[in-house]
Amino acid sequence: MSVLLLGLSHKTAPVEVRERFAVGDSAASERLAALASRPGISEALILTTCNRVELLVQPETGSDPTEEILSFLGSEHSGFADEVKPYLYRYVDQDAIRHIFRVASSLDSMVLGEPQILGQIKDAYASAKKAGTIRGELDFVLNHAFRVARRVRNETGIGKMAVSVSFVAVELARKIFGDLSGRSILIIGAGKMSELAAKHLRRSGGGKVYVTNRTHQRAVELAKVFDGQAVEFSSLLEWLTRVDIVITSTGAQNFILTKQTAEGVIAARRQRPIFFVDIAVPRDIDPAINSIDNMFVYDIDDLQHVADANLEQRQREAERAESIVEEELANLMHRLKTHQVAPTIVSLQDELERMRSAEIQRFRSQLGHLTPRQEQAVEALTRSMVNKIAHSPISQMKRLASHPDGLHFVEFVKRAFNLQK
Repeated sequence: MSVLLLGLSHKTAPVEVRERFAVGDSAASERLAALASRPGISEALILTTCNRVELLVQPETGSDPTEEILSFLGSEHSGFADEVKPYLYRYVDQDAIRHIFRVASSLDSMVLGEPQILGQIKDAYASAKKAGTIRGELDFVLNHAFRVARRVRNETGIGKMAVSVSFVAVELARKIFGDLSGRSILIIGAGKMSELAAKHLRRSGGGKVYVTNRTHQRAVELAKVFDGQAVEFSSLLEWLTRVDIVITSTGAQNFILTKQTAEGVIAARRQRPIFFVDIAVPRDIDPAINSIDNMFVYDIDDLQHVADANLEQRQREAERAESIVEEELANLMHRLKTHQVAPTIVSLQDELERMRSAEIQRFRSQLGHLTPRQEQAVEALTRSMVNKIAHSPISQMKRLASHPDGLHFVEFVKRAFNLQK
């Protein structure tokens, strides 16, 4: 066993169980040191997010520290180890590495293709490096996981299509305006989803945010979130002639903007495009406005349909991503197994060199005085013989590194040449 992973996620455990593992950054080093100091563990990393908690360790040779990890969990939360056991998954070696690759590539995330998880793994890796609990094989495995995640991002479209309603609004706005830089935004109402959509638009380059609400104080409070400006609800039509993007989510029972009124607005705008994101239920914007040139209206169902279609496309891209994971997994497992036979290869070369040098010294008195050219010839002859003797077992060890019987052959070479472990 070279890699062991114990964990739980949104797929196996409810949030009330996951949140029990929450730990601040200030305690990360102490927690890592405590885990790595447990018997049978040589390296350790702890990944904690809102959707998963995973403990990744490299066991010492011949040990299975599963119980030590459970004991570690129990030491942090009295009686919690037994409580959490039903929610845990356990992966070893190849299965553990495959899981790490899939998590880093966001194939195991609650939102398929979301980019945040890779940054969270990199943060966990940085914490482990700083604490000195990762330095060998786990270091190698995690750096390879980062490579896999980059390949998945670059070679598939798994993260390119919005799958949340608020991000879909940004995607649609880009299709209408192209560059969002400087595009002004008006929020009508003060719903949470409106606020979230506006935040995504701002992060994507959107310009100043204006907020209007029947309760003006609520508009003032929300405007502060965006360093924006609250405007009077009574001047709504005037502001519709000025802004580019409108996000509306009021509690009105009837349309706050009808087709007839909208025709006056677009005329005042001199046909400049305007984009409405109508998140309200019942709807705030008359859907008939879509028939007016340069006025674009998307309601909550429209946004959800786009999000669902994008999710289906992400799932198709995920199939390509899984192929990349399996390809990289095969490459890494071969490299790791080749790496495992490297010490035996070095020991064999050292032992044969020791024997060669000892035999030259033993027969030196019989060789008499040798000229420099003769010395070189003896060196070349004996080295050539040693290299030919070593060539076959070394080639076989490398060839059989990934074979199930490979380790048996390594043990045979150790015994045949009396190599020390």
